Amino acid sequence: MRRIVLFGIPVLCAAVGGGSVLAQAPMQQAGSPMARVADPGQGPVVLEWVPPALADLSAQAAMKSSFTLDRTMLGAVAGLVASDDDELRHSMNKLDGVSVHTFRFGGEGIADPGEVDAVRQAYHLRGWKHVVTTSNAGGPLHTGTTDVWLVMDGTNLRGAVVLAETRKSLTLVTVAGNLSPVDLLHLRGHFGIPRFDGDGVRGEIPRGPGDEQ
Repeated sequence: MRRIVLFGIPVLCAAVGGGSVLAQAPMQQAGSPMARVADPGQGPVVLEWVPPALADLSAQAAMKSSFTLDRTMLGAVAGLVASDDDELRHSMNKLDGVSVHTFRFGGEGIADPGEVDAVRQAYHLRGWKHVVTTSNAGGPLHTGTTDVWLVMDGTNLRGAVVLAETRKSLTLVTVAGNLSPVDLLHLRGHFGIPRFDGDGVRGEIPRGPGDEQ
């Protein structure tokens, strides 16, 4: 059974706007049953699964926040979307769930960058399709790297993972549903998903009729 964290309206507003949500959720340990269910080719994308290295990064973090929204909660969030943002509302209606883990590190930042590389490697090993690596050198507060992995179902997506790393923060977002690549682009800037460069997504995946950003 999926673990769902329930929130009030202020938190839902923060979620759809990409704000920080301070709701704690435990990391799955490497030996747990959930940690072993990771192959995206074997049924639905498991929102609660995270790479084992994320638990080590959580232990290093000065601040951490996590939340999971199921389809029912996403329906409530969709009701808060501006009435003129039909593209975002349409994309949200295709989601089955969203899970977000955010870590902030003090001092010199992430103590062991190798653990971040281990997170990336975990998705490669499980056959997720890596489509985007974006580096942003816009200044000390924004410099970082964003990676995107997809689970394909023909030309559509059953799920996606976005990993956004800066010197002092790390955000891992997992989405599940029946999405087009363009839907993923519309979700940028919401639920903690950064506004990554979408050229890799558009270039790697065949687009269907009517798929416009």
